[in-house]
This record gives sequence, C-alpha cells and structure tokens, in this order.
Amino acid sequence: MTSHVGPRATGTNGNAFKHREKVAPHYQMSASLKSEVRKLNLVQLLIWLLVAAQVTVSHFNLVSHDTVSMPYQWEYPYLLSLIPLLCSSLSLPKNNISYLVLSMISSGLFSVAPLIYGGMEMFPVAQQLYRHGKAYRFIFGFSAVTVMYLVMVVAIQVHAWQLYYMKKLLDSWFNATQEKKKK
Repeated sequence: MTSHVGPRATGTNGNAFKHREKVAPHYQMSASLKSEVRKLNLVQLLIWLLVAAQVTVSHFNLVSHDTVSMPYQWEYPYLLSLIPLLCSSLSLPKNNISYLVLSMISSGLFSVAPLIYGGMEMFPVAQQLYRHGKAYRFIFGFSAVTVMYLVMVVAIQVHAWQLYYMKKLLDSWFNATQEKKKK
C-alpha cells in the first residue's frame, strides 16, 4: 500500500499506476450481476419452499384444513419453477449461455405464467372477501387469498428482477464472446 506522507522516490511524479492492467468492464459487470442473480435465486428458493410446504402439508393432512387450506390450482404448476432456478444456478459458474437462455424461457413458462393464472383464479375470492368480508380458506388464521396474494406480489417482483439481471448478464457474456471471436 502506498503512503501519502513521507518521502517520494526520486524520478517519479506519482503517475506510475497508469500502466497497470485493469479488469475489463464486462468482467466486473458479470461478477456483480452473478451476485445479484444468486441472491434472487435464494429468495426464489424460499418462495418455492413456502409453496411446496403448503402443498405438502395440505395433501398429507399433516395439520387440519382449518389451519392450512387446500392449495389453489396455480400452485401445482408453480412447483415446476424449480427448473429455471436449477438452470440459472448451473449457468453461473462457467458462464454457460445455453443454460441461462433456458432458464429465462422456462422462468416465463413455469414461474410467471402460473402467477398470472393464480392472480386471475383468486380474483373472485379476493373480490368476495373485499365486498362481503367472508373468507372460506385460511392459512394459520389469515385469509388464504390474502396470504397467497402477498406471496404472489413478492414472487412477481423476484422473477421480474431475475429476468432483468439475467438479460443483462446474457448481454455481458455475449459481448465478451463476440470480442474473443474478433481477436
């Protein structure tokens, strides 16, 4: 480390650092985007575990249906959202573009599409709860539609940010491979 106090070596003016190599910007961007995608993958895994726990608990009758209600139909295809998560995780260590593209496409099919369908499926129940104050399904004493809409809001945001960061990461990787081909 350099010291800003004390004698300076003769014959230098302090600009000797300019010749040193720097990390290329696309490598810096790739590292930061990978970090963001990993964080979002962890949040997606937590959401997936919550949905899987509700489906498992209700189907195996581990607790009464008064405590944890039967899952909505959109929750079953949402369980397939583990596939894009795995593809995304496999793409990161070696900058595998194929797995990243597969993750982006399957995220739309297995993550976003079930959430959109779920929003439409639960809308009449939410409307009835809002208008009449009646709920028929519960999760630990809370209205199931309210709890699941909260989960959906978080999940949509996570998937949107994942797709955004994966697209930027894909562009970064693609530009890096194009620069290598030019040389």
